[in-house]
Amino acid sequence: MLIMSGLSGNEMYCLHLKGYAPGDLVLGNSVYSLGFLGNLGAGISSIIGGEVGQVTQVIHDGRVQAFNRMVQEAINHGGNGITSVTSDLKTFRGNVEFLSLGSCVSHREGGEGLQFSTSSDGQELYCQLDAGFEPLRFVFGNVAYSIGLGGGIIGGLKSIARGEIKEFSDVFNHTRHLALDRMVQEARSVNANAVVGIQTTVMPFRGIHEMMMTGTASFHPQLPAEYSQAPITSDLTCEEMWNMINMGYLPVKLVLGTAVYSLGIVGGVAAFLKSFSRGEVSELTSLIYEAREHAIGLIRDEASEIGADDVVGIKTHVHELGGLIEFMAIGTAVKRFEGIRTVTSTLPTQAVIRDKDTWISHEQGLFATVKSGKGADG
Repeated sequence: MLIMSGLSGNEMYCLHLKGYAPGDLVLGNSVYSLGFLGNLGAGISSIIGGEVGQVTQVIHDGRVQAFNRMVQEAINHGGNGITSVTSDLKTFRGNVEFLSLGSCVSHREGGEGLQFSTSSDGQELYCQLDAGFEPLRFVFGNVAYSIGLGGGIIGGLKSIARGEIKEFSDVFNHTRHLALDRMVQEARSVNANAVVGIQTTVMPFRGIHEMMMTGTASFHPQLPAEYSQAPITSDLTCEEMWNMINMGYLPVKLVLGTAVYSLGIVGGVAAFLKSFSRGEVSELTSLIYEAREHAIGLIRDEASEIGADDVVGIKTHVHELGGLIEFMAIGTAVKRFEGIRTVTSTLPTQAVIRDKDTWISHEQGLFATVKSGKGADG
């Protein structure tokens, strides 16, 4: 029987080592309309600020329906698992299309029915399995949010002075943690004690923003019972996680913090004037430094509260928000556990080789390059 797979040679090699063979590409889609009530509700909510619940629910429902249809297609193909699961959102003639895409795999020893779905590709799945995690289900948490007119007015007034705009910081911190909490709840529903390989995407959506976190709900038999109620979360790549576990550390929690700062009118004018001459713009230097230290301090405090040993893989992001500066820090808190080790002592070379694109398109929209089961490219 001819197999049409989205797995690369490196992925197939890694999965072969764990007893899996490639299966067919599978997909599911759904086209939704927000409708008049959805748009009206979104408009009202965006004035208040914070989560726009109507839009969150519509997007969530659309993603779930597309995912379920992909799962059904995998069952029809006789797959034991689905790898490289993605959940995309596209606009289509004023409506929204939700698309889930993945690649089936089957185990050499057989097994009845679909046993798991994962956001990990074949190489990442090898690392996850070798680190002792059993994949259960692709999970996501999303939140559609707006800073709001009220927050904008207060923030606008406060931006006259230099320093943090706490109203904006609070909105961003709340929404980021809300998406994480919802993903964890999905993981608990399938009796997982971990969510690994978390990726975060923020995208504009009809005048507001959607933040979505995706990952793989998994089970590790050596984790203490307490993690069945509060699953561990990690945005380390599965390769990085394998390395940490090989050294005796387990991820405990994804930690993140956001700080929104303003230069203020005086600082803004000074920075503007200095931009005409060569040299350091000290006002911006000190502002970004303060915002960075604040954001990192937030994740340090969060990690300390749960008794973590370290925070690793810290990534920082700076965005300009109409004259304001948002600084976000995100990382994974880790803790040493006795007796935690990987199955093998080293990773095969094929597990860390990055695949090269062999078809490159710089077109936009409909004709943009899409890698099967691995999201959009260029």
